[in-house]
Order: sequence, then C-alpha cells, then structure tokens
Amino acid sequence: MFLGARLKELRTKNNMTQAELGKLVNVTKVSICCYEKNIRLPSLETLEDLSNVFGVKCDYFFGKDMSTVMEDTEDYAFYISKEEAEFLKTLRLNKELYSQVCNDPKRMVELIEKKLK
Repeated sequence: MFLGARLKELRTKNNMTQAELGKLVNVTKVSICCYEKNIRLPSLETLEDLSNVFGVKCDYFFGKDMSTVMEDTEDYAFYISKEEAEFLKTLRLNKELYSQVCNDPKRMVELIEKKLK
C-alpha cells in the first residue's frame, strides 16, 4: 500500500511545493496532492521518478524500509516500516497488553477488527 504521508514528509523536508515536485516528475500539482492523500496511486514511472528525486528506494513509499532478521523461521528477514516499529515500541510500554498480543496475536487482531466495525 502506497503511503502518501511519506511522500508529503519528504516533500516538506526538502522545502518543495506540490507544484515544484510535480514539475520534477512530470505530473500536475493535483496529482501530487492526490498521491499524498492516498486518493490516487502514482504510475510505476512516476514512482521511480519520485524515488530518484528524493534518493530513496521505491519500497520506502510502501513502508518497507527497515530490515528485520528473524532466526528460527522460514523467512530469515523481512522489512517493516518505521511506523510499525514505532507501534511496537509504544505497545511495549503497556506490558500487560504487549504480553496478550504476543501470546495470541490472531485473537488480538480479531478483537481490534471487531472494535473498529
């Protein structure tokens, strides 16, 4: 899933307007706005151009920017986003909840989904 917030963060850190970024990647200001709000997805070509402008890998826009190694599993390594890492860090502050999530993650996801409906 494309994370428009990451595009906006990079754009603002580089002191660019949506119009300026649009010119660099050959799209309109409106397109940049739609990407940032997750209304529209950039084409592969535009995604590559955005990556080149900001010097990041395309994966960064999909939240895959931290390599995590898990031993004793079929998948030795995978990527998590900094947002996911921040979630885990925050979750660990509540030891009881963290323990419940670790002991039965599927059940906890079911409870969260039920609560959100």
